[in-house]
Amino acid sequence: MTASAPPVVLVHGLGSSAEHGWRSAGWLDLIADAGRPVVAPDLLGHGSAPAPREPEAYAAMESDLLAAFPEGEVDAVGFSLGAQVLLRIAAREPARFHHLVLIGVGANLFADRGPAARLADAFTDGADPDDLTARLFVQMARSAGNDPLALAAFLRHERPPFTTEEIARVTCPTLVIIGDRDFAGPADPLVDALPDPRLVVLPGVDHFRVTSDFGCIDAALDFLGLSF
Repeated sequence: MTASAPPVVLVHGLGSSAEHGWRSAGWLDLIADAGRPVVAPDLLGHGSAPAPREPEAYAAMESDLLAAFPEGEVDAVGFSLGAQVLLRIAAREPARFHHLVLIGVGANLFADRGPAARLADAFTDGADPDDLTARLFVQMARSAGNDPLALAAFLRHERPPFTTEEIARVTCPTLVIIGDRDFAGPADPLVDALPDPRLVVLPGVDHFRVTSDFGCIDAALDFLGLSF
């Protein structure tokens, strides 16, 4: 590691936590072994963070996460929800980012809120047996020890879809990693909107396996200049 290498911020996905999402897949140990400081906060409603059950409590999620950043520039890696929150921060505060890795996001960033509303219902009322994606999210949230009513409240807080103009304000080099079986894809609309993008598509990988896939881990760490 060079003296100027920034710390790495890892932000987990919906229904997960820092321990569940990053440590179990080896990310925290790998980054620490490479000699880089690593910060992995739990988003509001997840892990060790408070878990309010009122949608309005989640209005400042981006500001809350930014307050957990180390001083100065960071390299940041986000998965799914974590990628979305990082992307909004990077559009508002582009100077805080040295490199950005977005995992498990793509065309879904520009979609309406229909899927989020249905997933909120799954957290409160139980998933439709025929909705495999919702069932997997609910199962993951339970395995991570999260409160499903808090997750439903987050999903019910109104957030506008991303716009190409917003994403164009992200100035740092950005790596997008997505599996070719990920419901969030394709990644093309996101990649086309970013000023300085790279894209890695992982064959045979879905949304729920991407962060544990060696191809994803290798691509992200290489992009961040981490060597062993």
